Amino acid sequence: MHAGVTIVGEAATPASLIELLQHTPCDVLVTDLTMPEASGAIEDGLDLVRRIRSGWPLLHIVVMTALMNTAILRAIVSDGGITVLSKMETRDELRQAIEADVKGEAYVGRSIVEALAQPLDEACDLPPVSRLSRKQAEVIRMFVRGQSTSEIAIALGYHRRTVIRQKREAMAKLGVTNDPGLFSCVRAHGV
Repeated sequence: MHAGVTIVGEAATPASLIELLQHTPCDVLVTDLTMPEASGAIEDGLDLVRRIRSGWPLLHIVVMTALMNTAILRAIVSDGGITVLSKMETRDELRQAIEADVKGEAYVGRSIVEALAQPLDEACDLPPVSRLSRKQAEVIRMFVRGQSTSEIAIALGYHRRTVIRQKREAMAKLGVTNDPGLFSCVRAHGV
């Protein structure tokens, strides 16, 4: 990647990341914000970052994300001391972020700064989940607990298409475009 930087390991799940950190010393961790684990034994997102900061307080952490939901980004940035970059940033910016983080300076990538600089309307001042209807919140709550669309439809007495529509509309209100983004948003703000 860059002179003086050595990759000492890779992890695909939160559990494998924790395992790797326990056995592989490193100075800087570059991690994806959204790294769901099927078992759900270890949460991803900001909860995982906080757990790592608690367990390895001297480890420098650079968080990469494809999420551009300003509510989630604000939660990450406001946590303090976390370097955060969009996955769309260049390798050069990643190098700059790592260097700044090693110096003890939090670094926020250009794309993240631009997203956070967008003006808020009054609806965005509310927590994103408060914008959901009762039906939408109910569907999202069940979905993030691991229930399938069909299981949710049966449990709530809705048609399967109604569940799909409620989930899609809720995701639009929350400003997320995929399931990992939805899980991160719910973890950051609850439902």
